[in-house]
Amino acid sequence: MIYVSDNAKQKIEEIKQSGKIAEDFFIRVSVTSGGCSGLSYKMDFDNEEKPTDQIFEDNGVKVVTDLKSFLYLFNTTLEFSGGLNGKGFTFNNPNATRTCGCGESFAV
Repeated sequence: MIYVSDNAKQKIEEIKQSGKIAEDFFIRVSVTSGGCSGLSYKMDFDNEEKPTDQIFEDNGVKVVTDLKSFLYLFNTTLEFSGGLNGKGFTFNNPNATRTCGCGESFAV
């Protein structure tokens, strides 16, 4: 399962209501090679599911990931932090053994 915090849900709803993203789009998360810790998170809005996608719904938000990324993202929570010191969307990943200072890359 991939989880969505209340703050992340609220921000996603704000983006959709602004008209920048259509209502039928969902969140696609994935893991790519790179970053100072070896692996990086990627998050986009998408509206096309692929045959091997893993599909979840938490807190009223549909989250989709590919099977390979799901191995790294199992039980991860998508968070959002705003304000002066906010980082935007972040991932709270219990599988990460090491993260970089900016929180955008990790290792398992």
